[in-house]
Amino acid sequence: MTQLVIASQLDADFNAVIRQRLALTHPGAKVLDVPVGVPSDLPAEVSILLARPINVRGYLAPDTPPPGWPYALQWVQVVSSGIDFYPRWLFNGPPVSTLRGSGAENIAEFALAAIFAAAKHLPQIWVHDPHWNFTALTPLKGSTLGILGFGAIGRSLASKARALGLNVLALRQSQAPFEVEGVQAARDIHELFARSDHLVLAAPLTEATRHIVNREVLASAKPGLHLINIARGGLLDQEALLTALDSGRIGLASLDVTEPEPLPAGHPLYSHPRVRLSPHTSSVSTNSRHEIADGFLANLGRFLAGQPLENPANLERGY
Repeated sequence: MTQLVIASQLDADFNAVIRQRLALTHPGAKVLDVPVGVPSDLPAEVSILLARPINVRGYLAPDTPPPGWPYALQWVQVVSSGIDFYPRWLFNGPPVSTLRGSGAENIAEFALAAIFAAAKHLPQIWVHDPHWNFTALTPLKGSTLGILGFGAIGRSLASKARALGLNVLALRQSQAPFEVEGVQAARDIHELFARSDHLVLAAPLTEATRHIVNREVLASAKPGLHLINIARGGLLDQEALLTALDSGRIGLASLDVTEPEPLPAGHPLYSHPRVRLSPHTSSVSTNSRHEIADGFLANLGRFLAGQPLENPANLERGY
């Protein structure tokens, strides 16, 4: 039987977990550590590539694949949900699958944390001297959470928010019913912005959704809206956001993603008093090694059994 050889661009501690798990189910399997970035010069025995995002931190992959691509690969598993961080040629070879939904719970919790922080004035409320000033805190129960996009993140977030007594208003690409009881459908993006107290962007980035949150949409926002972006920076026109923040139309922006990433030094989003910026970290947890291993090894079982892969990449949908 041919040895199973996997090339992985993940960090050493992630690969260690995969090796430990494979030792129990596929004792002869081998995992090779390969550099991040454009995959090149993969050994002929490698049949599977476990790939990290390529077009990140200001790097852009060439429009053409490296010589020899796709080598002897039979399957590529990317470790992200969205596929906008990869060059298009990556999808013109062997089947590509994503880890869509693997970080949904982490991201939903992060979005809720941002909502709690805004409503409860954290960390501003902490005191460091005996001069105490009391601040009225905003209750979450009865407020309205808007969600743009309703995949795994949207479902998890909606379920948690409903349990806390928030009204949930959502807008999704498809006409399928929402899978969470009590979620209302917005007629369009303008109604979504007009009715929401907190609004989470959870849609994939595609040509159709790039800058979908533009000047006109932000002008529809309920005054003082708290806008949270945990998806992709390209969904949001950042210049229009700065204008809306300065006018007070947007009361607060909690941004875990930007365009580009990182923002250049001196960018106004770093210092704006109504912006809370984090370094695209909402999906990363102390359990990420095991979450990625779970998704990859489940798909590996399907691949080896000749079954359809879960979460095949779809360029049109962006995941």
